[in-house]
Amino acid sequence: CHLQPKDAAKMPESAWKLLFYTLAWSYGLYLLFFTDYTFFHDPPSAFQGWQKGMEVPRDIAMAYLLQGSFYGHSLYATAYLDTWRKDSVVMLLHHVVTLTLLGTSYAFRCPEQGFLEQKLCWLSSPLGALMPPLLCPGRFWFRLYWFPLKVLYATCHSSLQLVPDIPFYFFFNALLLILTLMNIYWFLYIVLFVAKVLMGQVQEVNDVREYDVEGTKST
Repeated sequence: CHLQPKDAAKMPESAWKLLFYTLAWSYGLYLLFFTDYTFFHDPPSAFQGWQKGMEVPRDIAMAYLLQGSFYGHSLYATAYLDTWRKDSVVMLLHHVVTLTLLGTSYAFRCPEQGFLEQKLCWLSSPLGALMPPLLCPGRFWFRLYWFPLKVLYATCHSSLQLVPDIPFYFFFNALLLILTLMNIYWFLYIVLFVAKVLMGQVQEVNDVREYDVEGTKST
């Protein structure tokens, strides 16, 4: 396999993300569909019986540890190790928002919704890496359809119905809405790439987020 230098430089990053997303994806599927948790099929149930200081289940806590360590590493890697892209600033903001959500939702004992939010975002990642044609519909289905339907509905509406005095309601939902805007932003990048392919404007498959190196040198 003969890779161009820029593709070879990105190979470790891509391989690491594929491995981690696949493992996290598998663990997430296990928790969502092969345990007694009901918050995927019934997201409002995540708030039923909520109380301050309640114990976090060990398997959910393990998922939080994996997610937090990954996004902590990703924050550093995006800033200092990865190829700088047009959306790198947005990516850094995404990691900061996600780490804030993970930390605060765990601290205030809302781990089920935090876990569900991350799983819906992650479910499209291995699909896109293994089967690129599924990236666009996968991102739309998980991040722009199920995410608002299951996560935002439960946190914005159901949480107040079940726990009227739930703490930091506006703070959590503001962060979730920021993530939704980012999901729309990245989906538009994919739509732009697909449109260029259909119109014959793309001769080879390139990441549309990357800077035009030749154009940068000429300027």
